[in-house]
Amino acid sequence: MENLTESKNVFEISLEDLQFEAKEKLGRELNEEEILVAKKGLENGLLTSIDIVYSTIFSELINEHRQKIKTI
Repeated sequence: MENLTESKNVFEISLEDLQFEAKEKLGRELNEEEILVAKKGLENGLLTSIDIVYSTIFSELINEHRQKIKTI
């Protein structure tokens, strides 16, 4: 297993990822202005629902832990 540090990203969307999605959806790459708009949209979207994401992750971890205890 990889050694994780506090400063290491857990999840990241690179410019390459963003441009790939733009090509898939728009048929072209984004320009500088569009990248800034996309960055703002990603930040707003991810921050708006981050509590839901964390709740889902931790609920799943708790359920998995309970299942492991039941099999012991």
